[in-house]
Amino acid sequence: MTLVILAAGMGSRFGGLKQIEPVGPNGEFIIDYAIYDAIEAGFTKVVFIIKEENYELFRDTIGSRIADKIKVEYTFQGFDKIPDGVVIPEGREKPLGTAHALYSAIPNIDESFGIINADDFYGKEAYKQLSEVLSESNNFAIIGYEVGKTLSENGQVKRGVCFNEKGVLTDLIESKIGLVDDRIVCEPLNGGESFEIPFDQPVSMQMFAMRTGLLEFLKRDINRFFDVNKNNMEVCEYLLPDLLNDYAKSENLGIHVMPTKATWKGITYRDELEDLKEYIKGLIDEGVYPTNLY
Repeated sequence: MTLVILAAGMGSRFGGLKQIEPVGPNGEFIIDYAIYDAIEAGFTKVVFIIKEENYELFRDTIGSRIADKIKVEYTFQGFDKIPDGVVIPEGREKPLGTAHALYSAIPNIDESFGIINADDFYGKEAYKQLSEVLSESNNFAIIGYEVGKTLSENGQVKRGVCFNEKGVLTDLIESKIGLVDDRIVCEPLNGGESFEIPFDQPVSMQMFAMRTGLLEFLKRDINRFFDVNKNNMEVCEYLLPDLLNDYAKSENLGIHVMPTKATWKGITYRDELEDLKEYIKGLIDEGVYPTNLY
């Protein structure tokens, strides 16, 4: 099984390249813990999607630590990896979105695969669930976290709100989410009307189990995306939740929402860094992780 790690984005709200912010006692990054958990869960290859200018930094830090433990490949998300005829406006720096990131990695993927963000601490149990669905079924799946356990005291967060019937996804709405007078209010990124959800509503933290059939659809659908957005090329983003929704509808496919009890931690804002460090220290004290990962 392959684990694809989205690491091409710069953390604008965090204030830097948070993917390589030390969180462990020996300078380990969140990605180090992700790969440690993934190896334990049975993953055999990791593909980093990064910006080309960060290649040496990733290779000399994370890559050098794990190269003898799991197969490692790199691919670059850049404006050169687009269909013929698409023109990127001069001056655009922001990446073209997470679905475009996956498009950049198609040559590196030839088997069932999981996708995660580089800057999310998903918890050991979530990787076991991801591995199980990839190895024991042909299903697509979203690992769903209870939204109330993924909020920040420092401001709104972006989450994919999962609506489902009997565990099968019916809608996935990417939203800005925050607390308003003890109510969880969602503002859809597509401009739709705000709505409220309960604290136990499952949300996507972009941890997905996927199959190679999605990649064939992606090769075709990316042309549609750029055609639809030809007058919006300065700001448009091609996102994984939209890609999954469109693929599921086109194939009449059920995407499973798998609830998890794993604890998610992140550093959307810099103020959350110390909390994450303390959480990891607690896990080390409990024996969940060794003091030295590698």
